[in-house]
Amino acid sequence: MTTLHVTWPNDVIKGTMSISVHNPDQYMAALRTIIAGGRKRIGLLIGAGAPAGMMKEDGSYPLVPTVEGLTKQVITALSTQYATQVDALLDETKPKTDIETLLSRVRALSKVIGKTKVHGLDAKGYENFGSAICAEIGKVVDVRLPNGSSAYTDLVNWIIGTSRDHAVEIFTTNYDLLLEETFERARAPYFDGFTGGREPFFDPVTVARGDLPPRWTRVWKLHGSLGWCPGEADDVIRTGKSSHTHLVFPEHLKYDQTQKAPYTALLDRLKAFLSTSDTLLISIGFSFADAHVAARIGEGLAANASSSVFAFQYKTLAEEAAAVDLASKQPNFSIYARDQGMMNGVAGKWQLPADLPSKDWGPIRSTYWGKTDPASPEHFLIGAIEPFARFFAASRTAQIFAPPLPPAAAPTISP
Repeated sequence: MTTLHVTWPNDVIKGTMSISVHNPDQYMAALRTIIAGGRKRIGLLIGAGAPAGMMKEDGSYPLVPTVEGLTKQVITALSTQYATQVDALLDETKPKTDIETLLSRVRALSKVIGKTKVHGLDAKGYENFGSAICAEIGKVVDVRLPNGSSAYTDLVNWIIGTSRDHAVEIFTTNYDLLLEETFERARAPYFDGFTGGREPFFDPVTVARGDLPPRWTRVWKLHGSLGWCPGEADDVIRTGKSSHTHLVFPEHLKYDQTQKAPYTALLDRLKAFLSTSDTLLISIGFSFADAHVAARIGEGLAANASSSVFAFQYKTLAEEAAAVDLASKQPNFSIYARDQGMMNGVAGKWQLPADLPSKDWGPIRSTYWGKTDPASPEHFLIGAIEPFARFFAASRTAQIFAPPLPPAAAPTISP
């Protein structure tokens, strides 16, 4: 993929002005070709913005709140019993005040302070506090998919609709069971790192080696999940019950080695995926503000120039500071934001050519470029999960490749 450095002729703009632009037709044609086939090693990174952009059964949004919304709901629910501790701990963790940071601090205190009281609670009190946080998170994210089609059903249809040389790997920081429900509705096999029948246990060897057939999609829950709980052997088991929660921000691992296998193994799997030749990780709904995940991605990209990340962001490029920081350091990290793209470390506004690349391209362009409401300007659409998933699901229709820009209306292009 290349950046277009454009010099507009004098009859278009008075004087000569050099700017960097990106043609979305060019990039979407290339992506459409990649995802339509089954040969490329492809992974998806799904963040909290994905289910937040999905519709509830009644037509309202969000299906699951973002981390910010989740934090507000959980803190409100705990304010009666733990208001003193919440206020004091969040003041200590500023500028990070999300629920995962709070849970990490609470779990850390429960392991190190013993009978000493900090903000009115001893170790046992913080252990109970941590359990209460997990229980409230579980209540908020314990939702079911709406009947009929959804963004996740579109993604699963894309995954299972092609015979693949390599399994699709899904990395997600979300706690909900929406992905699992989607695969089960489709009767499509997936592996989440656990094996067994009565009390499935986490198997890091299979996670690392990837021995299962390509038709088994991998679903890696980087921050834990509903249904996980401590096992009798000081490990983590999957119960299948949404009432059980084992949610830990990875920062907490240094305080509790019993939780090392799930979280460290899963983050290492993310790095190993990007360290494999000719891989593409596509993110949706993820801000890259999570330092642990971003660090593994940066390490993987730095070690392997043949791997790439395409980050589809909902906001404008100026609002995606964490993603821009990563893209500025790693040229194989590309950003597709609402108003601009950033490829090979160069940011540029989206610029559509005057004419369609082909007579059949109009319906395809409308899947990634348009308005979200009549009052808004046209912009790049696929930073939102629903158009993103529809684009993937429709990729196996007749392929159309964009020819060079029409010479009559085209700007002068230099390397």
